[in-house]
Amino acid sequence: MDALIKMTARQAVAALRAREVTPGELIDAAAARIALVEPKINALPTLCLDRARALAAKLVPPDPAPPGYLYGLPIATKDLVDVAGVRSTQGSRVFANHVPTKSGWSVEKLESNGALIVAKSNTPEFGAGSQTFNDVFGTTTNPWNTATTPAGSSGGAAAALAAGEVWLADGSDLGGSLRIPASFTGVVGLRPSPGRVAFGPRALPFDALSVYGPMGRTVGDTALMLDAMSGLDPRDPLSLPAPERSYGSVVDHAMVTGRLPSRFAGGCRIGWTPDLGLSPVDPEVLALCEAAVKRIAKLGAAVSEDVPDFSGAEECFQALRAANFAVTVWPRIKDKTDLVKPEVIWNAEKGLKLTGIEKADALRIQGQIYNRLVAFFEKHDFLVLPTCVAPPFDHRKRYLEEVAGRKFDTYISWLVLTFAITITGTPAISIPCGFTKSGLPVGLQIVARPRGEAELLAFSALLEADFGLSGQVPIDPRDGTA
Repeated sequence: MDALIKMTARQAVAALRAREVTPGELIDAAAARIALVEPKINALPTLCLDRARALAAKLVPPDPAPPGYLYGLPIATKDLVDVAGVRSTQGSRVFANHVPTKSGWSVEKLESNGALIVAKSNTPEFGAGSQTFNDVFGTTTNPWNTATTPAGSSGGAAAALAAGEVWLADGSDLGGSLRIPASFTGVVGLRPSPGRVAFGPRALPFDALSVYGPMGRTVGDTALMLDAMSGLDPRDPLSLPAPERSYGSVVDHAMVTGRLPSRFAGGCRIGWTPDLGLSPVDPEVLALCEAAVKRIAKLGAAVSEDVPDFSGAEECFQALRAANFAVTVWPRIKDKTDLVKPEVIWNAEKGLKLTGIEKADALRIQGQIYNRLVAFFEKHDFLVLPTCVAPPFDHRKRYLEEVAGRKFDTYISWLVLTFAITITGTPAISIPCGFTKSGLPVGLQIVARPRGEAELLAFSALLEADFGLSGQVPIDPRDGTA
């Protein structure tokens, strides 16, 4: 059983395809692991094992199978997306007993590509805030130190991967909800371009801030899941066709050739920034990321501190996010605010109070930052920076209030290094780059040009191999003090 749990997703899918293991055996392995570790981490509070077994019994892989077909691999999906017949709460008492009759589009896509959903992963209420706790299921803890948080809002997904409960997990990302949990738990989280993964139905189908994407224990696993999730869906007006060349094959090619991807004759060009000019960063996090950048340079990349100007990014994001909450969250909670955490109410009410000038300023700043970033990518291949301003912290804190002497203004201000990238619509990934002295993971964030997922995954796979950290998970949850 341990041998199955320790397989990468790609190894497990290869074994399924070769009929060396059955979907039922993997479901049983996942169920046993969940029973063992859930009392310590509370990552997957809602199980749907019988539903997965029923789907496994009907599974007939197509021949030929498309790229990313998962052959009955058990996965987890975030409790923000509906799964037909399964309790789907969005981490809120407002929906504590909600059992939908239809699945979300991302779930439909994954299941059509051979995924078996065995659990819903825990999330903060409505995905608000990068710390995973709610009044329905309680707090999710970090397997590396159960006194700390795995962050959020895809914290349950990240913790489940790190603890070996499932082989792949999906998540959403508005302010950093795929990337920061990956950083805090030593796994990989990819925020794809808007439209790369169709999802919905939703109140703002043209909104490009919030996306769905994959998480895995390795870059290759993450590429596999992106292949399983990608593709055109006419119900989503932003959705993009699947790539002509699968992301998994792009990663394989990079590993065979060993060449850093670049559009320039002179080789790979990297822009490095410790903070985007927006926030202090914990010294230990910064030192680990700087060491990682030095390794990138030794691989042959030209590294400079020529980075775009992100001035105004926080004000822009805060306004755009608030407007989003006013449309997507407020109508569902306005008559039930006594059941909702104060941060969500504040965010939605902020959106309702926005003036036309504030909205216009946010859109203007977003356009300026995007144009500067596009100009940056005319001379560079990637932008590299820390994923988060701090390492994992005490899970009893609702949010990070201060780092390196700076006090944050709001409950989401500490996410600035990820949400500043969100507003550009460019794909970004977090990969493990080191550990603090107390043994907690730290992630490096890598940003590619618009719709550049293929080169981003290829580059990340080469760095992952050089850093040598991908074999650190799964782990048994470790008790400790924050």
